[in-house]
Amino acid sequence: MTTPTLIPYITHLKLGQIPNNTNHMSRHFALLPAAGVGARMGADFPKQYLELAGRPMIWHALRAFETHAAISRIYVVLSAADGYWEGYDWSGFAKLSVLRCGGETRAQSVLNGLEAIADEVAEQDWMLVHDAARPCLSRALLDKLLEAVRDDAVGGILAAPVADTLKREGHGQRIRETVPRQGLWGAQTPQMFRYGLLREALRRAGAEVTDEASAIEHLGLSPLLVESDASNLKVTFPHDLEVAGWWLDRCSK
Repeated sequence: MTTPTLIPYITHLKLGQIPNNTNHMSRHFALLPAAGVGARMGADFPKQYLELAGRPMIWHALRAFETHAAISRIYVVLSAADGYWEGYDWSGFAKLSVLRCGGETRAQSVLNGLEAIADEVAEQDWMLVHDAARPCLSRALLDKLLEAVRDDAVGGILAAPVADTLKREGHGQRIRETVPRQGLWGAQTPQMFRYGLLREALRRAGAEVTDEASAIEHLGLSPLLVESDASNLKVTFPHDLEVAGWWLDRCSK
């Protein structure tokens, strides 16, 4: 059921208007869904705990928000059965809260996390949802997203224009057709939306949407694309870990 206070809010957004109850005093929160197992990495444990530059990969993803003054708090959503988290040192994270309410899909984990913090955040506060397997988010890209989206009526995401020629697969793993790349972007994270709007969007969209922007689109809204680059990669396959390590080493010099 739609939250009554969000009905006029969503209506305003569809008309391209910024509701009167938004303001620059809204706080910023980060939420990282980390309940997955990362099957494509071929590891024996969740990929967010794979070692990267001497730390578990998720440590680096969290650090980008811990060190940014605009972020009030960081929430990480784990599976209730996660037995790895306590094996690492998180003492350097003053803003961090752990929520053991992960779901079977990313969308379920994010929504469960949002529901769990309902008493701690306001409808108009900003939520930045970030992949636990995206460890190279730079301060410059985070600043760029915050600046670009802060006055946006809908919200927005980091994304990169598609540079490669795209092929659609047909029978027998052969090319069926070439897909025009003009106007296509690869979605990244963080994805930044108002808490109340994002929670409502995920409630309506269901568990199968693969990112938060897709849920917002289900409301008939169009999130902003904020241009990112290849440094903000997501570790999906084994060789990505080596590339991420290179980026982290490069950024530390």
